[in-house]
Amino acid sequence: MSSQASVPSGHFFLPGPTEVRPEVSAAQTRQMIGHRGEAIRDLIAEIEGGLKRVFLTERPVVISTSSATGLMEAGVRNGVGAGRVLSLVNGAFSERFSRISLDCGHETDVWDVEWGLAHDSDELAERLAGGGYDAVTLSQSETSTGALQNLVAIAGVLSDHPETMLLVDSVTGVGGVEVRTDEWALDFVVTGSQKALALPPGLAFGVASEAMMERSRIAERKGFYFDLIPLFESLEKLETPATPAISLMYALQVQLSRMKQEGIENRWARHADMQRRTIDWVDSLQDRGLDVGVFAAEGHRSPTVSCLTMPGGHGGLAVVAEMLERGWVIGAGYGRLEDSTIRIGHMGDHTLDELNDLLAVLGEVLT
Repeated sequence: MSSQASVPSGHFFLPGPTEVRPEVSAAQTRQMIGHRGEAIRDLIAEIEGGLKRVFLTERPVVISTSSATGLMEAGVRNGVGAGRVLSLVNGAFSERFSRISLDCGHETDVWDVEWGLAHDSDELAERLAGGGYDAVTLSQSETSTGALQNLVAIAGVLSDHPETMLLVDSVTGVGGVEVRTDEWALDFVVTGSQKALALPPGLAFGVASEAMMERSRIAERKGFYFDLIPLFESLEKLETPATPAISLMYALQVQLSRMKQEGIENRWARHADMQRRTIDWVDSLQDRGLDVGVFAAEGHRSPTVSCLTMPGGHGGLAVVAEMLERGWVIGAGYGRLEDSTIRIGHMGDHTLDELNDLLAVLGEVLT
């Protein structure tokens, strides 16, 4: 029986963690250094330059030894005062953002739309017209459904509400989906190392606007670990408040160099090509009479992850197991979609050729 640990290179299409290239993994074995001193400052300085290119920002990029969920909580703890939160929910991970807000004790209005859909920016403007919201939370690329929010349009609405922070989970976005942090005036945008950045799990990255930092300075009950003020003050000295995951930062250093060679816009284009190829493949199966589909609504599909509905007689879990038997790893559906869908993480460093090989095998399993 095959196991995930034994699949060949280029066969690991889980929607997170994603496959990590050998040279990136190998970087973690370098000699340890102290987390204070010239060596770590040199490392952080190089990493910061690379992360700014990825986020398209001139702002500092926080490096957190945590999952991205940790920085999502940081966004809520630092970006919400006494006002309410409006949580845009269209899947499991945007729902998590709303739960974080509720668990942090904030009055939270949850705006649910059907899973697989995106929120309408005109309706958002109507909901914000009355004021009273300290923050809006959303997932740009909803990993559970493969749905993509129109972040440009949503950010445009928020530009008319400077008192309301826009907190963005871009966990399966940054590095594979177009994100222009400064140009779009995002107040707080976070991602994790293990998705489109194609790194091992364990690091999270976030960018906060000056307005977000001003909110943080007066926010109460922020806790200790995710207080943005010491995180940014340490970063000004090219340090971190607590001991970071130095080995993972070595891997990050190597991967950012690789990403610089490709170019961030070329990286977005490669992901868009993989998304189009997946959709075209689904269309070809439908032309052959197979009832397989793309779960996310047309026009709102993420370039990094595709959630596919299964034809009759094929449970998602069984398809995932059969693919593993053939030496390929894909994801089962998430939450309520666990057995009715599968998910393909065409993100990170995967190529169109690798995806074509995957789809050929998946086509055999489904037919």
